Amino acid sequence: MGHSLGFEKYSGLYLWAVFLAVFGIWVPDSFLTSSTLHSVAAQQAVTGMVALAVLIPLAADEFDLSVGANANFTGILAVLLQTSWHWAVVPACLAAVVAGALIGLSNGFIVVRLRVNSLIATLGTSSILAAGLIIITNSTQPFPPESLHWSELTQLKIAGFQIVVVYLLVLAGVVWWLIDRTPFGRFMFATGGNVEAARLSGVRVDRVAWITLALSGTIAGIAGIFFTSLSGPSLTFGPTLLLPAFAAVFLGSTQLRPGRFNVWGTLIAIYVLATGVVGLQLASGAQWLSQMFSGVALIVAVALAVGRQRRDAKVQRRSSRRDGKRVENIGPSSAESTELSASEPS
Repeated sequence: MGHSLGFEKYSGLYLWAVFLAVFGIWVPDSFLTSSTLHSVAAQQAVTGMVALAVLIPLAADEFDLSVGANANFTGILAVLLQTSWHWAVVPACLAAVVAGALIGLSNGFIVVRLRVNSLIATLGTSSILAAGLIIITNSTQPFPPESLHWSELTQLKIAGFQIVVVYLLVLAGVVWWLIDRTPFGRFMFATGGNVEAARLSGVRVDRVAWITLALSGTIAGIAGIFFTSLSGPSLTFGPTLLLPAFAAVFLGSTQLRPGRFNVWGTLIAIYVLATGVVGLQLASGAQWLSQMFSGVALIVAVALAVGRQRRDAKVQRRSSRRDGKRVENIGPSSAESTELSASEPS
């Protein structure tokens, strides 16, 4: 069977090609440069990690709106452990990742044990983390650590690209393996598709939800550390990561494997959106385009995903009705055959 390159599955790649052609002609001197390529690749690597943190619970039909606040809190925590408490880079980073995992586990407890809707629970966690960030910093942005190892954590270059891009690809490979190649991944999608059917099939849906939220918090913590190493400490970077991450995940669900949240579609969406934003900014100089572009992309992506779900549900209903009619047509004949067989002498 041939491999189709249809627009439905690869629209993101075609749109990416259009962006490259349009902005390559419009602003070639600033757009078609290696510095732009390397800059976009590195800057979007952390957003890609946050998108992966969003994707995992979404596959199980859970929302984690705290990933941005989690990344902000853990990133600043890693900095403070080094600058205020004089920890080495590795222990500080490990402690920050553990903090992110604990935040995810707390979200799981609130959702699974307290039965709070994941949207509400993680939104509340975001607010708590924002308050916690103010407490631990006293509303003062900390200075970056002076350690060379801290900056090299993300800024060391490999083939011209900062190593944070390699981290994104490695993390994406791990998440892809988890959700596409393991039984737990099948449990996630079964839970996200129909939680009651999954429960009746023996899937421990509460455990699945709890683990996905814990994994989301862990990845968000890693992303926060990499952001502060790459761009420096900031008390406000977390919320700016949330919208592009959700836009990429939903747009990615229309790519490669339409109708299903998937890793590689998400990464394609991340860089397609980033290419459009950078191209427009270079052409117009407007700095508000990033938020505008991400907001429009999120609305369009969700609309496309919901529209496809409705089409698939309609096709499934039609197929069920056709199967039902076939059963009705077959039924009397089967019954007659049974009666005839019963009436024949043995």
